[in-house]
Amino acid sequence: MNTIHCQSCGMPVNEEKLFGTEKDGARSAEYCVYCYEDGEYKQANMTLTDMINLCVPFLKEDGKSEEEARTMLNEFLPTLKRWRNK
Repeated sequence: MNTIHCQSCGMPVNEEKLFGTEKDGARSAEYCVYCYEDGEYKQANMTLTDMINLCVPFLKEDGKSEEEARTMLNEFLPTLKRWRNK
């Protein structure tokens, strides 16, 4: 089974309850509950740098160093739908 990653923060979304919602209340197929609700980004004015800064602590909790986390996020997040072509 392919892992679905939130197209905003990159978090693996592997449970129904972790998917955000569209305007009609349906579960989003692309975004997590922490980034997307009612068809809109929860942090609408967030930049890619802001998202990286927000995500670093979570990767550090998983055992990554600050440098490893930033490198990984700088490489991965720009490939996601929200950040492509920005």
